[in-house]
Order: sequence, then structure tokens, then C-alpha cells
Amino acid sequence: MRIGLVVDSACDLPAGFFEREQVDILPITVRVGDAVQVDHRDEAQTLAFLESHIAERGASAETIPFTPEQIRDLFLERLVVDYDYVFCMTITGSRSPIFANAEKASYMILNDYKQPRAAAGNSTPFALRVIDTRNLFCAQGILPVEAARMRAAGEQPLNIRTRLEELARHTYGYLVPRDLYYIRNRARAKGDRSISLLSAALGTALDIKPVLRGFRGETGPVARIKGFEPAVETMFDFATRRVQAGLLTPTVTLCYGGHLDEMRALPGHERLRDACADRNIEVFESVMSTTGMVNVGRGAVVVGFAAEEHAFE
Repeated sequence: MRIGLVVDSACDLPAGFFEREQVDILPITVRVGDAVQVDHRDEAQTLAFLESHIAERGASAETIPFTPEQIRDLFLERLVVDYDYVFCMTITGSRSPIFANAEKASYMILNDYKQPRAAAGNSTPFALRVIDTRNLFCAQGILPVEAARMRAAGEQPLNIRTRLEELARHTYGYLVPRDLYYIRNRARAKGDRSISLLSAALGTALDIKPVLRGFRGETGPVARIKGFEPAVETMFDFATRRVQAGLLTPTVTLCYGGHLDEMRALPGHERLRDACADRNIEVFESVMSTTGMVNVGRGAVVVGFAAEEHAFE
């Protein structure tokens, strides 16, 4: 059976992974003033857009995901012919309409796939499953990496589906932002009043940085630490301890809102990489998507992994 994998462009994984595993991408369009970029996970393009637009006016950016009709057309034009079963793994539905759009599109696709498959000489059924990863940034990438591994091992779709849905319940993403004012302004532009001006001002004045956790569709602070680098080091060292305690998949994902050399120079990064190497954990590092950077600002750091339930400490 030919199994296809689809993610949206907010999924932070290296371009080499998407190319090697032939993962299709649902692009997200980002508009900042008059500047428009369709995010296809091109790191050079993302960095150029970051330098020219996001730092100045990113908080007011508009992100435009594929509509249900666009998702349907992508599948009917190619994917229903190239594959027999497709897993579409999206950013958490609590923060984006992409999951809902893909779910709506799936009904249209399953009603309309027979003609294009028949035209290609294939009369067998086509199936797809839309899965809410319940996470963001590079933590969203835990599921497609595992799906690619299972596909390569010859696992059947039902086993892959069961595994991915279980992992979505145990995937954690931890983020340290660099600029609280940016996040506050971005949140207000989207109608989210969860980060007040006072808390942003106090955090900036005192150089207090939160460690934010994404888990099962919910996001919120789990720690507050003085200084950006100490906060990142605390997050990396915590991830190192989780690696040493044992993960549910042999994968750790990292992403950064800027050039990766900057992230690799941060304290704790090398210890995390060494711990992963000691335990045969594969590390995927990527530049944060344009969509991600317009939401949390440049310089934010994220680590993702799947593990048993735990507290940040």
C-alpha cells in the first residue's frame, strides 16, 4: 500500500526531511503590510523575510491557511492518484483553523476521489486520516517523523493511525520567547488578551522570560526565569533529563526564530545533543517557519519530544 504524509508549513522540520520522505506541505500565506510570502518551508526565504519584515511589523501580520477547497484540490489533482492512504497531520486545532479545514476537505475528497483514480487506471479505494497533532512549531514534527519511520518499516495504516493518535496525547513542546512585547502585541492583534501590557512591561523591565509549554492543545507558562540565556539553558537541561529518563520515540526536535548557529551557541544545547547521541535519539533542527516567527517573534527557541506525563522542574 502506498502511504502518503502531509503536514502544514507551520511544522518545523528540516527541508531535508521533507525531501527525503516526500512529505507534502499545505502552505500558509503570510501577509505583512504589502509584503506577501507563501511559506513552503524554504529556510533561506524565511530568513530573508524575517530580516526584511517580521522584526519591524510582524505583530500585525495576517496568516492565511489553505481553505477546505484548496486542500481538496491538492488531493484530487495528485495525492489521490499517488497514494492509497494519506495521513494529514496538522498544527493544533486550538490555535489554527487548518485542522478544521482539512477535516472538512476530507469529506469532499472521499466523495470525489474515484474519478481521478479511475482516470489513472486505479479502481481501488482511497483513504485518508486527518490528525490533530495538538501541538505547535517543532513539537508538531514528532508525529510525521514517527509516521515516516513506521511507513519505512512496512506498518499498516491502522497501526500507524493508532500510534500517531496516542503520540499526540504525549507530545510536549517547550518554548522560550526573546521578546515579550512582541508576543503581547501579536496576541492583541489576533484578539487574544491573555498577555497583558503590564505583564509584558514587567517581564521586559526585569528581564524575566517565561518557559511556555504546549501540551494537548493547551499553551501556558510553566516557569519564569531571569534572563533569556538562563531560561533557554534551563529548558535545554530539562529536555536533557527527559531524554535520559526515556522518551516515547527516538526523536527530539528543535527550532529557532533565526539562524541556527545562534541557537547552537546557546548554553545547554551541546549537552542536550550529547545526551541524545548517547541514547541514539535523532535530533532534527530547523529554522522556525515564517508562520511561527510572526506569532512569537525572532529569536524564540523551541524543543519538542514525546514522553510520559511529567512536570517541568
